[in-house]
This record gives sequence, C-alpha cells and structure tokens, in this order.
Amino acid sequence: MTRLAYPWLALLLAIVPLLIYLRVRLGARIPALRFSDVSGLARLPRSLAARLSWIPFALRMLALALLILALARPQKGAAGEEIHTEGVDIMLVIDVSSSMLAEDFKPNNRLSVGKAVVADFIKRRDNDRLGMTIFARHAMTKTPLTLDHDILLAQLEDVHVGAVADGTAIGNAIASAVNRLKESDAKSRIMILLTDGENTAGEVDPITAAQLAKTFGIRVYAVGVGRGGKVPYPFRDPLYGTVYRNVEIPIDEETLTEIATITGAQFFRARDAESLEAVYDEIDALERTEIQQIQYVLYSELAPYFMMAALGFLLAEALLSRTRLESYP
Repeated sequence: MTRLAYPWLALLLAIVPLLIYLRVRLGARIPALRFSDVSGLARLPRSLAARLSWIPFALRMLALALLILALARPQKGAAGEEIHTEGVDIMLVIDVSSSMLAEDFKPNNRLSVGKAVVADFIKRRDNDRLGMTIFARHAMTKTPLTLDHDILLAQLEDVHVGAVADGTAIGNAIASAVNRLKESDAKSRIMILLTDGENTAGEVDPITAAQLAKTFGIRVYAVGVGRGGKVPYPFRDPLYGTVYRNVEIPIDEETLTEIATITGAQFFRARDAESLEAVYDEIDALERTEIQQIQYVLYSELAPYFMMAALGFLLAEALLSRTRLESYP
C-alpha cells in the first residue's frame, strides 16, 4: 500500500512538461551568439556532444520531478493488527483413579482417550490461560494457569494412573481448582471436571466444593465418562500377565449434575470416544473468548530515496555538462 502524504504538492509536477515545452519551442530560437552568416555551418557534421546535448536538460527535469515527489512525501504502508482479548481462565480437572483404566473406549482406556480429547481442546484455546489439576485420593495441581500451552501439553503427556494414591476425591479436586481460579481477574472462570466415578475419598464434600466455586463465580462443567454397566477392566495375573474381567464402575450422575447446576454450568455424559469429543466441542463453543481486532497500517517514508535519486541525476548532469557534453556559447 503506497500513498502520498501531501498529494496536492504533486500538482507541481505540471511545471516539468511546461519547462520542456519552453525548452523545445523557445530555447532553440535564441542563439547564444549572433553571426552575420551561418550558412556554412549547416554543412558541417554534428558532433557527439551536439547530438546528445539534450541529456543534461533531461537529467535536470528528472531531478526536479523527483524532488517534487519527495516533497509530497511518498510512503509505503504495511498492514497490521492489534488483538485485544477478554480471556477465559480454565482449570482442567482430570480423574486419574484406577477406574480410568477401564477399556470401554476401545482400543484405549478412558484416561488415554480423555487425554487425547483434552489435548485437542487445549490447542484450540490460543488466547486463554489454562491450568490442570489431577486427582484420585488427593488432588494435585499439575500445571498452574498459563498461556504457555506447550508446557501444559507436555505435562498432560505425563498424566497417568498411579500419579496420586488411588481413590476418588471429587470435592477435593474442585476445591483445589477453585484455589487456583479464585484470584483470577479473567472475565470468565471455569473448570472442566472429567471423572468416571463417585466421590469415595477426601475431606471436602463435592456439593460443598460446588457452593465454594459458585461463591467465586466459577462454573464447573462436569463430564462423566464410561458407557455404564459392566466394562472390561485389566488385572495383573501372576501366571497369565494382564487379563480382563468385566466389572461395574458406578458413576454418580446425580451429584455431578448438581455440581454443574449449582455453579451455573452443565453436566455431560460421554459413553464413548466420539461423544467425549462432542462434549468438549460443545464446551468450547459455550465458553468463547471475546477477541477485538484493530486494523492499522504502518507507513515508512520513501522521500529520502527520491531525494537521493534526484541528487544522483543532478550530479550526473553536472558531470556531463562539464566533460563530454560541455557546451560553449
């Protein structure tokens, strides 16, 4: 994008053709010296200097045109934008109790599928701070709120069953995530609780933790994973290695629904990998970051280049006029 800062000065370019006209039409009629008879000169061959005598004048005209354009301040613009966001702070709360090893989300277990879906969710939230809490018998902050999603994704890779003593302390997990979100000044603060069981451990009751979250304006989206009924679960057999038995892992939908309702969010049930992906897609759509883009153009000055070119033409004109194309009266 190129423009003239003072386009009206470009009107002065009309002087150039006017000077050329005066040179061609009038200049040739005014001899430098008067002679009584010049008829003999017409038969003489024209010298190289005479044939190229127009060049110095042309260089002066080019220099004048460039100087006029320099005064008009030509500028080259580069488009850019500023992005202002009203971000969403999100704590990802992930159950790592042993029941997450159930393999009803074939060909992987619940935790593996959950991690893949959460990773995809993280990659879509470029402008938000995200953190992660994992829990089983106890809750542990794996990653504080951060905009460095590469670190968060690396920490997510390290999430595994056994990182925390076994059990399911849903209330403790919510309370721990609230502690990370309560001081946030983000426009929206949420947590996404991913679990496949019912509260069996911890000092904080899940409903009490939900009320605490509500006090700080934090919404808790609860996601229950598992198809229900008896599901294949791996056991270590000293003789045969890993063997699978069908076991039933109850999910406390009633409590999870109440947690979401108290905090003004929603409860979702994911019975397979596809529905789990759909749940996180829906949450992603519900909790969008407001982005304001301001377009602007940065201009750089081109006038110095025009002035340097004009100076070059003037120097060339002066050099030629005093050497090869020097004229005499």
